[in-house]
Amino acid sequence: MAEKLLQVTNLTQYFGTKNNPIKAVDGISFDVYEGETLGLVGESGCGKSTTGRSIIRLYDITDGEVLYKGKNIHETKSRKEVREFNREMQMIFQDPYASLNPRMTAGEVISEGFDIHGLYKDKRERKERIAELLESVGLNREHANRYAHEFSGGQRQRIGIARALSLNPSFIIADEPISALDVSIQAQVVNLLKKLQKERNLTYLFIAHDLSMVKYISDRIAVMYRGKIVELGEAEEIYHNPIHPYTKSLLSAVPLPDPLSERIRQRIPYRHEETDHTAKLHEVLPAHFVYGSDSQIKSWL
Repeated sequence: MAEKLLQVTNLTQYFGTKNNPIKAVDGISFDVYEGETLGLVGESGCGKSTTGRSIIRLYDITDGEVLYKGKNIHETKSRKEVREFNREMQMIFQDPYASLNPRMTAGEVISEGFDIHGLYKDKRERKERIAELLESVGLNREHANRYAHEFSGGQRQRIGIARALSLNPSFIIADEPISALDVSIQAQVVNLLKKLQKERNLTYLFIAHDLSMVKYISDRIAVMYRGKIVELGEAEEIYHNPIHPYTKSLLSAVPLPDPLSERIRQRIPYRHEETDHTAKLHEVLPAHFVYGSDSQIKSWL
């Protein structure tokens, strides 16, 4: 069994005022094991991107605990500890257009972390490292001198991936990295992420709303709804044996490649059900967890 790289316990992220809070993330708990990909899936506004940004410290969390390699990262105070954490954990952002500075070349974007962390001060070594990173994501070393507007969306996202890899991280949060790309390019980027994971022993938190793509890349899947994780388990298990009504609804919306099957596909609508004080994640099958009250779990099984 792989070691736990990330442990999230009762993560809570509220916005707004104290009297009228917006519960973006409402007390969720999960673990991510070294070398795996955990897919975090749900509709827009469910809190999945906020979860990723809270983990990587882009937000100060409202409550809960995030342990990375056993250390509470939100209690990290010293400049040295913050820098060490930033080298270990990186993020790939959703929008490849907005996440790249248009005034910087691809080489400058990728090497920005070098300057912050005092790496590769020798010009020749720096140039070779940039070239190696570009080639590792399927681009050419000549691309280092081009600006963002000279690249396609898929190429820009590859530059974003190279930037995330520049400090040799162990853990990468991919925040909907393919949602802004054409369908024909999405599979290329996902296959690249899988290839890099194998080569560099990376661990991913892969955030998306497309369950079929999440299933393809993920070892386990966590389904999120209204700030809660409502189902968590192995990817194949979640895909073929969904238990929570919301997960069933999400899966029913996945388009089918066969026109005849697509024509008769039945969409399952989801109607929100309130829960009582007994609501929690229940282990209904080995390593398969479902959120609900005792009575709800009984009725779904």
